[in-house]
Amino acid sequence: MGSLQLFHSFSLSVSPATNLRRPLNNGRVNASLNMDVEAPNPLKLKSNGSNEVIEEEAKFIVGSYARAPVVLSSGKGCKLYDPEGREFLDCAAGIAVNALGHGDPDWVRAVTEQANILTHVSNAYYTIPQVELAKRLVGNSFADRVFFTNSGTEANEAAIKFSRKFQRFIHPDNKQPATEFISFTNSFHGRTMGALALTSKEHYRSPFEPVMPGVTFLEYGNIQAAIDLIRNGMIAAVFVEPVQGEGGIYSATKEFLQALRSACDDAGSLLVFDEVQCGLGRTGYLWAHEAYGVFPDMMTLAKPLAGGLPIGATLVTERVASAIAHGDHGSTFAGSPLVCSAAISVFNKIANPSFLSSVSKKGDYMKELLNQKLGGNPHVKEIRGWGLMIGIELDLSASPLVDACRNSGLIVLTAGKGNVVRLVPPLIISEEELKHAADILHECLPALDNSN
Repeated sequence: MGSLQLFHSFSLSVSPATNLRRPLNNGRVNASLNMDVEAPNPLKLKSNGSNEVIEEEAKFIVGSYARAPVVLSSGKGCKLYDPEGREFLDCAAGIAVNALGHGDPDWVRAVTEQANILTHVSNAYYTIPQVELAKRLVGNSFADRVFFTNSGTEANEAAIKFSRKFQRFIHPDNKQPATEFISFTNSFHGRTMGALALTSKEHYRSPFEPVMPGVTFLEYGNIQAAIDLIRNGMIAAVFVEPVQGEGGIYSATKEFLQALRSACDDAGSLLVFDEVQCGLGRTGYLWAHEAYGVFPDMMTLAKPLAGGLPIGATLVTERVASAIAHGDHGSTFAGSPLVCSAAISVFNKIANPSFLSSVSKKGDYMKELLNQKLGGNPHVKEIRGWGLMIGIELDLSASPLVDACRNSGLIVLTAGKGNVVRLVPPLIISEEELKHAADILHECLPALDNSN
């Protein structure tokens, strides 16, 4: 019998969920394919209680996350729920990711429709949603071209590579082109090795040293120090967040960003704005740097862009793009039809001027509420931020307050040195929900005295 005939005569009666390596009671693997195996019950998988999920996570997941002791199983709008049905008001938005909240109907429609058409083919081919998303990003920014990635750290890695390639491209006869970088105190640019080297917190870097060399950290806002270092001619690019998120909700001044722009122009260095957290409507502007009237050579995006699906983007000018040739960089998954369709639905909503105006209005309302309710507390040093990116700086660790809020049904984050409460809710949050959040924060303030 030929191999083709043998193939056709081999009939299987196996459940689709059959695991061919499933061990029997005696430890042997069942080699028979003619068997019925019960498929997993999806409802059963979803019914696990919180304690069971937490116990199983400890058995099977690498322990790199210090998770809060809560299991989140569903969400709608700005509300999240655990398996037992407990409700939480979400003022974290998956770390500034879920800009349209949970289960936005247009987002769900875009994802499900695209999933039924085409999900992934790789960047070896052209796809329509990727081009359509790029057109929107370019048409609403300083940029001329886009490189898609899967995350913020990957977007910054691309910007690192593009910076060095650019310097070699414009100085072809220079055997030692500029290869160094400037980053700033309280910065966070990611956890992969290049982006990690640009991240200021030493405890993020030290376990993995040596990281990428050639990075100098300067004081955020120190104009003269930046000008002096840029002038030495060895700086390929300056990386800066117009508003620092992880670092504690610190905003740059217009004078600082203008000085960086001028110094980079004079020295031939590139200016990179990391708007992974502060970009795409979070501050009430489409891009945070628009408020300053200062524009970069590159901008990195990620968190909210696809509304919860993994995406990143490095936006560049034509001058930078001209240095990048086929094969200089790439990604298998980046810019897939599914993710880009989701991102188009997000971008179309957030880029609407009335939507951005609502973010600014709600941000002002929330800061006013917080100043009224929390401002008189001796532990509260400052309430700051733009739009719906707000920080409450304390004179001690914010963790007891964050824990107390969670126990009272409000999810918030920490930032800075652990002494800042970070509020980055979905941009669709209502004023009523913001008032509820402010009330819970006020009611939980005694947790700070108890911890002290």
